[in-house]
Amino acid sequence: MAVSDMAGKPEIMLRFRVAFTRWDPVRDLLALHEQIGQLVGTDAPGWTPPVDLYETGAAFVLTAELPGMQRDAIEIHAEESRITIRGARDAALVPCEQFHRVERGHGRFSRAFVLPEPIDIESVAADFKDGVLTVTIPKAGGRGARRVDVR
Repeated sequence: MAVSDMAGKPEIMLRFRVAFTRWDPVRDLLALHEQIGQLVGTDAPGWTPPVDLYETGAAFVLTAELPGMQRDAIEIHAEESRITIRGARDAALVPCEQFHRVERGHGRFSRAFVLPEPIDIESVAADFKDGVLTVTIPKAGGRGARRVDVR
């Protein structure tokens, strides 16, 4: 319709209500982290303990900070060239009306690491002292899978 044809007709304006939500990049990153975890087969973590993984001439060494946990709450699984640690830490039961800050993680966790070469699953050893888990993972050509007990 030409502009001259619109001169005698009333103008119609449509109004729509649109709900906008503020973009939260942390929410998107957490959702992506959970999707990746499901993709690679790990449990959806409630928290992620910090881990160091380094290599010596004869072994890989993994250390994880797990303060407040008990030995029997930690599970370590070794297979071919992969090591997985899992566990759960209960939330602190503190009688209070309101928390002002909660930074210590609780709930389930699962961390899996693919190592650059096969490991000797029969010789994997774990030690838990002062809240630090140390897993020594000797290099080898042996294949298979085994559950590792924490001393």
